[in-house]
Amino acid sequence: MITFDKIMTVAEGYDIKNIRIAVLASHSALEIMDGAKDENFKTLCFCQKGRETPYLKFKRLADEIIVLDKFSDLTLKENQERMLETNSIIIPHRALTAYVGYDQIENELLIPMFGNRYLLRAEERNYEQNQYYLLEKAGIRHPKILRDPSQIEHLSMVKVQEANRKLERAFFLVSSEKDYQEKARLKIKEHSIEEKDLEKPVIEEYVIGTYFNFNFFHSPLRQETEFLGIERRLQTNLNDYNSMTARQQMEFEQDVKHIEIGHTPASIRESMLEKIFQTGEKFVKACQEVRQPGIIGPFSLQSIVTPEFDIVVYDVSLRVPGNPILATTSPYTKYLYGETFGVGRRIAMELKSALSTDSIKKVIS
Repeated sequence: MITFDKIMTVAEGYDIKNIRIAVLASHSALEIMDGAKDENFKTLCFCQKGRETPYLKFKRLADEIIVLDKFSDLTLKENQERMLETNSIIIPHRALTAYVGYDQIENELLIPMFGNRYLLRAEERNYEQNQYYLLEKAGIRHPKILRDPSQIEHLSMVKVQEANRKLERAFFLVSSEKDYQEKARLKIKEHSIEEKDLEKPVIEEYVIGTYFNFNFFHSPLRQETEFLGIERRLQTNLNDYNSMTARQQMEFEQDVKHIEIGHTPASIRESMLEKIFQTGEKFVKACQEVRQPGIIGPFSLQSIVTPEFDIVVYDVSLRVPGNPILATTSPYTKYLYGETFGVGRRIAMELKSALSTDSIKKVIS
């Protein structure tokens, strides 16, 4: 494993007056680079061949674009050398963890990374100290986990890796063990999931309530956990399905998909804010106890607010969440800073502050 000391040795060789922000060109790369440019950082963008057009079209964002045959080539010697030559700090997001992989991030990517690279793997539910473990340690409610399909008695959600898209997880609702077996066989037949991924299925109780993604930023420099804002996910074809009448839904022959395709802004009643702040702060504390130094920078608690106003966290992002809508719609950053901005700029602000105070070691790993 790449040690913290190794990364610090690399960082000590950097020209801190010429730092670049590096990013893999997928997921939230545009948001990250936009924030970097707002704070006058130069950017280095690694694209995959055939997927580079958006990064060429938005000419303001990328100072340098390197096209890879595949995203996982990021760790090749020549690409790491280019990041070292340009004093680059890489920003993690879901595409980085999915396409490059946790093993490579922890053992091969010898580039300073904003955030805690050793905490990223906790997003995966098959990891021992996973997000459920962190939530339980924090005393935060999450959906009840069913260890076996035989335990299904009420409406439940099954979460499985998609067969064809590494970045996405497949979801399907079941109401009994029989329902589970029938739908699982159908999805395997359709090649939407693989049988091996059902050896240890993730089955959660289905919690009724309103969905909110609560986005936070923990600053090691200020020792504060900030609430950046809320967004909700648009899913295809679920959102259009929900707009149908009951009669139309009964006639709908296609399988409902829970594929995230976009984002929409949201706010919440002020009386809930104290509970939201407490939830974010408890989660930060738990992560510090489990994996020092804990969370550095952005994280998201994807949550359901029940009719009793309880917060139930059903998914956790331990890196930049995909939420570019916050850059223009969050009133919460304006309440704190006097202006509206998103996760990308908040990262750049933290990096700029760390560089100006000789505190870069506090925000990288």
